[in-house]
Amino acid sequence: MKKLFFIFLPVVLFFAAFAAKGQSCCKKPEGNDMKALALNKSFKASHEAPLPFNYAAQKGKMVKIPVTGGADGNAFYVPADEASEKVLLVFHEWWGLNDYIKREAENWQKYLGGSVAVYAIDLYDGQVATTADEASKLVSGLDNKRAEAIINGVLHKIGKDKKVATIGWCAGGSWSFTAAVLAGEQTRGCVMYYGFPEKDDARINAMKSNVLYIYGTKDNFIKKADVLAFGNKLIKHGRGFTYQSYDAVHAFANPSNPNYDEKSAGDALQLAKAYLRSELKIE
Repeated sequence: MKKLFFIFLPVVLFFAAFAAKGQSCCKKPEGNDMKALALNKSFKASHEAPLPFNYAAQKGKMVKIPVTGGADGNAFYVPADEASEKVLLVFHEWWGLNDYIKREAENWQKYLGGSVAVYAIDLYDGQVATTADEASKLVSGLDNKRAEAIINGVLHKIGKDKKVATIGWCAGGSWSFTAAVLAGEQTRGCVMYYGFPEKDDARINAMKSNVLYIYGTKDNFIKKADVLAFGNKLIKHGRGFTYQSYDAVHAFANPSNPNYDEKSAGDALQLAKAYLRSELKIE
């Protein structure tokens, strides 16, 4: 395992470990990189079908999200144990909002001490892929404006007085960044698991929080140089950037991945927990 940290003062970040798995796709929602990658034969071939999994939710439930100018969106909502001003937005990988992500949403509500409300946002309007071909079609056909409208609908629903953090895997890692930008001054933290690094300087400049980026050095689709260039731009614009790498493949932390790397994923999980607890100021 290799670690490299970029830290922008005055905030000093300390972390320990965390992980999540899966070899997948990722791109900035405003460009074509993600969609092109989703159609790449090698990229598709690297994604084995998710292992069968059915999850019985304990606290969470599906809720409708009013969307301006369009049909209602959907999200899996896990309420905080008591009234809270803190919210975590969770973004699924290219498979969609499946039972693995619903379990992750409930786990994160527990990881953060029950003091945070969690919304796992459905960017596919109810569609879930079970094969790489299906996932490729969903990603390549995703209406980015619709996806952003759904995110804005969630932000409107929770209100302007909330403190918001985001987390996502692969394509969801890219959307984690986009959601953090859309949340503006409400943003308190952003975790990107092997998401496509943002290249638009204006969007990077609009980011109001620092970023934790988790990377697999055996990732054949996301280039380390692009990740570090992204981090340097964040630092240039006055944001903190923490980069953590593992000797692992692209989607190593996604539990649905048959090649799930439990050790690296576990280390990354602890890191992400510590980061989000720090950014959301959870005792």
